[in-house]
Amino acid sequence: MPDSNLTAEVRHFLETPRFAVIATINEDGSPHQTVVWYLLRGDDIVMNTARGRVKERNLRRDPRISVTVEDGYRFVTMRGTAHLVDDVATAQDDIRQLAVRYHGEEIANRQVREQFSKQERVSIYLAADRVTIYGF
Repeated sequence: MPDSNLTAEVRHFLETPRFAVIATINEDGSPHQTVVWYLLRGDDIVMNTARGRVKERNLRRDPRISVTVEDGYRFVTMRGTAHLVDDVATAQDDIRQLAVRYHGEEIANRQVREQFSKQERVSIYLAADRVTIYGF
């Protein structure tokens, strides 16, 4: 991440559970946006999706991605090249961590058992090339 723009205040903002909006590029060049869970791991943003979704297909074709996390007039936008991780154990561990972050241990365990473990999951890692911070 350039110049490690992530001050303690910005890290706290990103570590607080919020939703991110990610933008990928459709085959026709138009943007595709979707709301996702994320977590900050070091300076990287970690996301996860089911194999076959539009965002995953877009990123395999063109790995450029933009991620915005906002809270009113404060936001952080990170842009760069996504790295997709297909390893089953890694992707399942990442979706479990995300579920715990957003729903707590009990609900996460149920989601893993009833839903995520039955899906092919893909992790999306972003080490941003560019970071825009506003309102801090």
